[in-house]
Amino acid sequence: MNILNVYYSQTGNTEKIAQSIAEAAASLGHQVKTIRAVHGLDLDFFIYDFIFVGSGVYQWLPGKPLLDILRGHRQKYADAGMIRPCAPRLPDKKVVVYCTYAGVHTGISEAVPAVKFSGQLFDHLGFTIIDEWYFVGGFPAADFQHHNTGGRLGNIAGRPDARDLQEVAERVKAILSV
Repeated sequence: MNILNVYYSQTGNTEKIAQSIAEAAASLGHQVKTIRAVHGLDLDFFIYDFIFVGSGVYQWLPGKPLLDILRGHRQKYADAGMIRPCAPRLPDKKVVVYCTYAGVHTGISEAVPAVKFSGQLFDHLGFTIIDEWYFVGGFPAADFQHHNTGGRLGNIAGRPDARDLQEVAERVKAILSV
């Protein structure tokens, strides 16, 4: 299977998840292209059978580089007539949308809009959103350490940790086996 694993990571948390996804998929013999989202990145999503797309959560949305890529590609595909009413499903085109989040103020509710937004381009194109994954990520910056222990999710320092990354690998192996 030809897999795209595109992500944006500002603090390194989402990058850890993306690397775990890539390693797990490759261990099953799949071809995986892992790309860090940067401004101006142009991708052809249709050449991939399966896409993992993820970001940290910044003010309830994906990081700006990924946000811009999704918006730009929506416009590109709309201009090409590839976004059609009722979003007809494309067989064998699947997506998992994921994020890392801290949830300091309102927990997972802070992350849901980012994941939903990130999935909309693919849903509009007719890809099947197989799942949405939410992973806790702590703040590595010294001036944000108080958020690691003072938020709604309790102590999130050092996350995603080895246990979280093992969960990622298990989810990838399970979902690619379906």
